[in-house]
Amino acid sequence: MNTTTPPHPHPSGDKRLKMLDAAIKRHQYQQDALIEILHKAQELFGYLENDLLLYIAHSLKLPPSRVYGVATFYHLFSLAPQGVHSCVVCTGTACYVKGAQAILTDLEKSTRIHAGETTADGQLSLLTARCLGACGIAPAVVFDGKVSGNQTPESVNERVQGWL
Repeated sequence: MNTTTPPHPHPSGDKRLKMLDAAIKRHQYQQDALIEILHKAQELFGYLENDLLLYIAHSLKLPPSRVYGVATFYHLFSLAPQGVHSCVVCTGTACYVKGAQAILTDLEKSTRIHAGETTADGQLSLLTARCLGACGIAPAVVFDGKVSGNQTPESVNERVQGWL
């Protein structure tokens, strides 16, 4: 066999799937590598669409419900294309008690989107997290990956409006 022959392309022609296959192989098709593989898939594709979740489930010989369950449990995974900016409101107990719901309600009203959605112009994704582990600075909100504590509806809305 000629060793200078380029590797075969993925049957779909999508180079990202070939790279995902390599990551799955690197993890030796181990089911307990699911989170790492989901991270790689999201890095490659930007988000985890249903067909991609099914592909991963098939590759690891896992039930699709388990793959979907893991992908929806962790707030860092997205099942839809994300906006240029992201705002994640913590809804854990400490944040909830200190006003997270008021922050979320105000944001939904001012941005005209609900949690889990992205604005029509693709500028902002509004998300929630079950707990950020930042209870000491509750209510906490993550703006583009940076945690900010002691937030108010006004402070969050002011920050987000600068993106719209």
